[in-house]
Amino acid sequence: MSSFLTWVEQSALGQFVRESGPWTYPLINLAHIVGIAALFGSVLVIDLTLLGVGRRAASTMAAIADAAAPVARAGFLLAAASGVGLLSSNASEYVGNPFFMIKFPLIALALLNAVLVTRSAAWRAMKSGDVPPTDRRRLTVMAGTSLVCWTAVITAGRMIGYW
Repeated sequence: MSSFLTWVEQSALGQFVRESGPWTYPLINLAHIVGIAALFGSVLVIDLTLLGVGRRAASTMAAIADAAAPVARAGFLLAAASGVGLLSSNASEYVGNPFFMIKFPLIALALLNAVLVTRSAAWRAMKSGDVPPTDRRRLTVMAGTSLVCWTAVITAGRMIGYW
């Protein structure tokens, strides 16, 4: 891992971020925050709906998902791309940082959960408005898992800087 982080830091991107002026890193950081906000805000709306918050909104799950899912995807792509830029500026400093090592498996778990949710029969039933009780329980567990994972990702990411 150490050699990979050193390679990332010594890459052209790393050099660009460090040497292109005082505004580059803050602007990349801003993009990262905007991406996280778009991702988490969209995930929060979907997951809270799946958890039954605003029961009337559950009848419009298809509309909510159709509006929020593309924003979540765009937010993730922006956060990931800007995250690479942030990482490249000083990647070798993250060697041994436990929060750094926690963040990425959590992202993988959250993404896997999202794929499993959106490909499930329970999700299709929710979008159509006719959800059997067993599917509702499954969606509740998956929505809770999503919220825990993404909150932990954000927390770990924030804690990286304090280690």
